[in-house]
Amino acid sequence: MNRIMSGTPPSTRPTPRPGVLDIAAYVPGKNTAPGVAKVFKLSSNETPLGPSPRAIAAYQGWADHLEEYPDGSASDLREAIGRAFGLDPNRIVCGAGSDDLLHLLAHAYLVDGDEAIHTIHGFLIYPIAALGAGAKPVVVPEKDYTADVDAILTAVTNKTRIVFIANPNNPTGTCLSFDEMKRLHRGLPPNVLLVIDAAYAEYVRHNDYEAGIELVATSENVVMCRTFSKIHGLAALRLGWMFAPAHVVDAINRIRGPFNVTGPAIAAGIAAIEDVEHQQRSREHNTRWLDWLTHEISKLGLKVTPSVANFVLIHFPETKGRTAKNADAFLTARGLILRQTTAYKLPNALRMTVGSEEANRLVVAALEEFLGKS
Repeated sequence: MNRIMSGTPPSTRPTPRPGVLDIAAYVPGKNTAPGVAKVFKLSSNETPLGPSPRAIAAYQGWADHLEEYPDGSASDLREAIGRAFGLDPNRIVCGAGSDDLLHLLAHAYLVDGDEAIHTIHGFLIYPIAALGAGAKPVVVPEKDYTADVDAILTAVTNKTRIVFIANPNNPTGTCLSFDEMKRLHRGLPPNVLLVIDAAYAEYVRHNDYEAGIELVATSENVVMCRTFSKIHGLAALRLGWMFAPAHVVDAINRIRGPFNVTGPAIAAGIAAIEDVEHQQRSREHNTRWLDWLTHEISKLGLKVTPSVANFVLIHFPETKGRTAKNADAFLTARGLILRQTTAYKLPNALRMTVGSEEANRLVVAALEEFLGKS
């Protein structure tokens, strides 16, 4: 029955589905500081070492073949990932960044009226993906800026279809142990999909951490998403992958774009994941300066949430003149761009990417000046 026959007045223009206009659009970290000659962008968790030289060469090698469609299944890349992690390539799907895969999972497994759980300081894409699929995002509290398994399980209802969890979490940098992740999974009904977003897994040095591979390998309702944007330094190419049960892979392959990963991205991704030495250099740089930043910023009297990722969350007092907003303006004026976290329900904090030695030292010196301790 059309709207005229049903008595509903026709719209004067096309309208999106209910819920779309309730979405707060994702706003990336700023990347400019007007009037400043030299800028250090520390707002997007990009690696200061850049991509592997081998990945750059592989990307450039595609320049003479831009008229060709890429392999629609990214088979060579999936095989390279499989070799690197000991996985079955048939259980891997590649996408245009892990964001692409998170949206695909939402559209495949959520319908109007369903619920998708995420934590209060979780990645902003989770509620966007849920609302875009017509579902209701259910926000649960964290404990000490860390996902709370009990709070998540308490929030599960007969409408819950997906639990999104970033481990490590962005923007807090905290993570759950493998035992806690297993406890979370055990507490979920079998029809609820646990989506583990492990974008920062390569940086974690804790012995009790597991990125999600084992849970996926032994379960029918767990998916792990990963990215090439962080330690591999391929953010501009938009490249991600997921490891999932065969039935989930089948569903996602039915709805994803036929060429959702470009040829240059595939080539660069293969070279990046095979360059273990470059990954190790990036990891060692991050470990050294993550510890240094945490120690030096804490010495200034600011609280830093202990992080296992490639960034730190710095908390500022609500004292007039010393707020996160004031600090952000002070740093930006000096070409030091950090990430405001108000959208993450953290208005009194800034997130700082671990940068180059120069950038890290400049931020600490600027913070000392800002706080009047120089």
